[in-house]
Amino acid sequence: MKLPLTLLAAAGIATAHNTFPYLIADNEVSNEWEYVRRTANKWSHEPVTNVNSPAIRCYEEPGRPAAKVRDVTAGSTVGFKLQAPVQHIGPVLFYMARVPDGQDVNSWNADGNVWFKIKQVGPVIQGGSWSWPTHGKQELFVDLPSSLPDGNYLLRVEQIGLHDAGYKGGAQFYLGCGQVSVSGGGNGSPGPKVAFPGAYSSTDPGILIDFAGSHPSTYTFPGPAVWEG
Repeated sequence: MKLPLTLLAAAGIATAHNTFPYLIADNEVSNEWEYVRRTANKWSHEPVTNVNSPAIRCYEEPGRPAAKVRDVTAGSTVGFKLQAPVQHIGPVLFYMARVPDGQDVNSWNADGNVWFKIKQVGPVIQGGSWSWPTHGKQELFVDLPSSLPDGNYLLRVEQIGLHDAGYKGGAQFYLGCGQVSVSGGGNGSPGPKVAFPGAYSSTDPGILIDFAGSHPSTYTFPGPAVWEG
């Protein structure tokens, strides 16, 4: 039986939705949700679309089981493996937030101005043509800053789908938060620090962007500047 084109299109969009259940450290891929806080879209793979929702922080599943904490070293490369390769156009961003000393990693909700950006990957623009280096990738990596102070952190990864971002609420946010314990770091002062929600507006030029006509000449990342560390 042939499916209607509308159903086929919907199925294609659904298969492009994604989660980040695996953490990668020391070239080892973890078990599913072992070190990553289980997200509310574990089964649906649906994105967050409201930048003012608390879900934009870590998209946690209510009552999720505790995740473990992965030991990592400042200056090392860590990453996330997605459930499926990235299919939507859009940037990839990495943030961190340090858990206050004495607080439990799993119960800390990371609200307020505690998040700082450590990497962002945008389009390659040549002669008006845009390409996205992370498109088709199933593993996304970041180098932890070498001067990152020791301690427990949330490591947040985010891929913003911009294929339908020509109207407010059209951008799709796929994200997850891993739990890591950093050692071998330095005395850096990460910043600027922002809050989720709060760091983004639905009208930011990197979130509200229309690709239906001619592409813009540049791309403006949402959120703060990258802390180089």
